[in-house]
Amino acid sequence: METMAFTSPPPVLPATPLPSGEAALIVDVQRDFCSGGALAVPEGDAVVPVWNAFLERSRPQHVYATRDWHPAQSRHFLPIGAWPAHCVAGTSGAEFHPRLRLPPSTVIFSKGTGVEEEGYDGFEGRDEQGAQVAERLRQDGVRRLWIGGLATDYCVRATAASALKLGFEVVLLLPAMRGIDAEGSRQALEDLQRGGAILGHWS
Repeated sequence: METMAFTSPPPVLPATPLPSGEAALIVDVQRDFCSGGALAVPEGDAVVPVWNAFLERSRPQHVYATRDWHPAQSRHFLPIGAWPAHCVAGTSGAEFHPRLRLPPSTVIFSKGTGVEEEGYDGFEGRDEQGAQVAERLRQDGVRRLWIGGLATDYCVRATAASALKLGFEVVLLLPAMRGIDAEGSRQALEDLQRGGAILGHWS
């Protein structure tokens, strides 16, 4: 997916290590969204080595990861919803990609946990203590998020849009995300950039 054509000014590169107040937010890098999964995103596996390199080199003080954690019966799924069953809580498909090297201190937020919940927006998720994302970020002193994951045109888009609305600075880590639809992904990035998101790069 080409994401760089409309970038102006040039993409921002992360500092190494990330300064205090900046954190990584990894969206839904789960088995079912990767190769062989129930709802595989094209080239979804490609985000894994990018995230691994980013985490190793930038050494963020705080790392957060969202995950779909749907009940087996969900209005999000066909025939009522738009998608085949995926990321059902407790199944192997809901696990993070096996090669994604999340630090032990990673805070995990589960979303889409209710029968009526779509689960696109990571900010609707909760951690193990029941805290929502914005609450936890403010508690941790985070002001800027480096966001990427799966999929650009759905959960990354919704999560980044909420972060902006809630007053957080957002850097979209372009190489660390993939989308389902090329045109939808391009539009998502343009909309987020117009909303104040910065396009970031990591090589």
